[in-house]
Amino acid sequence: MSARNTLPPFRLAAALRPVALLPAACVTACIPAQAATADIVVQWGDAVVTGAQALSTVLVPLAVTAAGAAAARMAGPLRFLVTTTLVERLVRNASDYALNAVAGAVRGKSLTIPLGSAVIARAVQRALDQAPAWLIQAAGGPAGIAEKIFRGLTLEEAANAGNTLTPGLDAALKRRSRV
Repeated sequence: MSARNTLPPFRLAAALRPVALLPAACVTACIPAQAATADIVVQWGDAVVTGAQALSTVLVPLAVTAAGAAAARMAGPLRFLVTTTLVERLVRNASDYALNAVAGAVRGKSLTIPLGSAVIARAVQRALDQAPAWLIQAAGGPAGIAEKIFRGLTLEEAANAGNTLTPGLDAALKRRSRV
């Protein structure tokens, strides 16, 4: 071997260094290319379910509280509306009964003072006999029922509360106390 063909060892290592780095360069160059084309899978379903559960844990009690508050606000006016409707129905039914029960009384025709008093007495008696105590109380008692019936009757011009309503209410209360 001649001196010319042999290379010192340090030169051989320097010459082989680029070749030795070639596989590392290929691996490094291939990884970004491979990552760019690969699909990335993100498990988001579990996170959505957990988030929805946490949100419902907060929102359901708030919704129930809001519904309860709305019902509480509506309970008073709703109770008043229902009670008023029931009182009006009681007065109408009692008046209809009395107009049919008293001889000579006709709906739509003007009633005389004695006939009006008889209708009021019979209607108040019917209401007191048939209605529950809480409804009678809500109507204003026997006097309140008598006043409501008096307002709904068609009476002659000379009729007023003193000569028609009072005798009718007194007759109903006397009849009630006898029973």
